[in-house]
Amino acid sequence: MGNVIFSALLPIVITFLLGIFAAWRHDFGADQAQSLNKMVMNYALPLTLFAGIMSIAKDSLTEQFTLFIIVLLAMMTAFLATIVIARYVFKRDIMTSALQGLAIGGPAVPFVGVSVLGYLFAKNSAIPIATASITMNVLQVPVTMMLLSYGSSQKKGASQSSPPLPVMSHVIHAFRQPVCWAPVLALVLLLAGIRLPKSLHLSMTLLGQATGGVALFASGIILFYQKIALNLPVITSVVFRNIIVPLALWGILLLTGLPHELLEESVITMAIPVASIVIILAVEYHIAEKEMASTLFVSTVISFITIAGFMLLTMR
Repeated sequence: MGNVIFSALLPIVITFLLGIFAAWRHDFGADQAQSLNKMVMNYALPLTLFAGIMSIAKDSLTEQFTLFIIVLLAMMTAFLATIVIARYVFKRDIMTSALQGLAIGGPAVPFVGVSVLGYLFAKNSAIPIATASITMNVLQVPVTMMLLSYGSSQKKGASQSSPPLPVMSHVIHAFRQPVCWAPVLALVLLLAGIRLPKSLHLSMTLLGQATGGVALFASGIILFYQKIALNLPVITSVVFRNIIVPLALWGILLLTGLPHELLEESVITMAIPVASIVIILAVEYHIAEKEMASTLFVSTVISFITIAGFMLLTMR
């Protein structure tokens, strides 16, 4: 069990540290980290999202529908509740609230899930991995980008004394981005029963495979120049992402009396740390970069302990 977690998470930490080392050597500056991020945002990430969703077996979504619904509801509830609480209780701006919602509600299942969930649950891991990928990329990321666009428009309007743009313009802005329309298109094609030829799938994954590594490397560069922050928002996000959300799901599922296998898969899925998409979007919109990079790094490091803890708690 320890080897699984170590093997899945160590590459994330090492890639992050390599980015910090590269910045320390002055091989890369903060502006170059933004260029790397732009490549990920506009090319590598849309390709890997499209290819990843198109590779899902359509039948598996219906065969384990209960697990699909549990993971989807857990992610969306944590995501939306965090945005509302951050915005209206703690009075954070809408852009930072959206990113914090994505950090807490969006585990890095597309990057870490195959290693951890695949080892633990074999063929049954396909559903939580597929569900988390679809929920994050088709629902959470577009909503986050709409709120980021809206917040950015508000800031510009306030500085230029101009009226804010209508809501529909932010929806259009979000879905103009390849990172939003690519997974939606892939889901439509998947549900229509259309499959990619193997050669085309491999062509998309060639650059797409660079997504996680380049995003983490760029995050390390950003973290070097902005310095790691262990403030209340970072600690809160990490505690909720790594501990509170999966623990709450564990308690709820225990009360429902669902089969223990569903509980195991759902809880371990939700115990996976913060996804690198939060720092990709933070850099893209120049908001909360230090907070999101710190949250990603700390969440990943302590997940060595927290995932092991949830395995001991849930697995027989």
